[in-house]
Amino acid sequence: MSEHDLPNIDPNHFDTPSAEPVFAARPSAHRPRILLLYGSLRARSFSRLTVEEAARLLEVMGAETRIFNPRGLPLPDAEEASHPKVQELRELAQWSEGMVWCSPERHGAMTGIMKSQIDWIPLSLGAVRPTQGKTLAVMQVSGGSQSFNAVNQLRVLGRWMRMVTIPNQSSVPKAFMEFDENDRMKPSPFYDRIVDVMEELVKFTLLVRDRSAYLTDRYSERKESAEELSKRVNQRAI
Repeated sequence: MSEHDLPNIDPNHFDTPSAEPVFAARPSAHRPRILLLYGSLRARSFSRLTVEEAARLLEVMGAETRIFNPRGLPLPDAEEASHPKVQELRELAQWSEGMVWCSPERHGAMTGIMKSQIDWIPLSLGAVRPTQGKTLAVMQVSGGSQSFNAVNQLRVLGRWMRMVTIPNQSSVPKAFMEFDENDRMKPSPFYDRIVDVMEELVKFTLLVRDRSAYLTDRYSERKESAEELSKRVNQRAI
């Protein structure tokens, strides 16, 4: 038997990756669409202020942005998915080509408000995974010393949602000291890092968005019909 014999492979669905289909797509002409989520309902929410700074940068870099306000979003499963805030969030998730998630760190973790937003974004709608192949940048703010607990957790969730999470990230310690009386971020290395992260997010989004269908095409799923895939990804119990 040859070392290249693959008796477990269905040759009708096996495809050797190549550069040609990766670079065959014509670049989209519209601005990259970025959805930004934050994880606090405080009147002066530093995760919201950080997201607003990020959105300003993204707009100057040529992106189109939307910021979702989580106030009024019910707890997951407390309401039907037809709830207006849930529908708003899901429509924005489908609209987007990339996302920014920014959470405060509370008790060493992301906030429940941040997690609820992510939990309401479905892994699948029929046979379609609405976050698959989208880019993601993760950030956090802290009231104390610098930590990376929240961004590390957000990375796990981004991978679970099958998103392309960019390498760079931002963690802003003592966030209450980083904003002025006009709620604008002061010049600092922490601000410069946010510039870096947004720049990298736009670059990755431009690189990925027209190729996401090819990059996320899988042998195992090519073997399944759309009906079989829908049944599997929407099963209520495992």
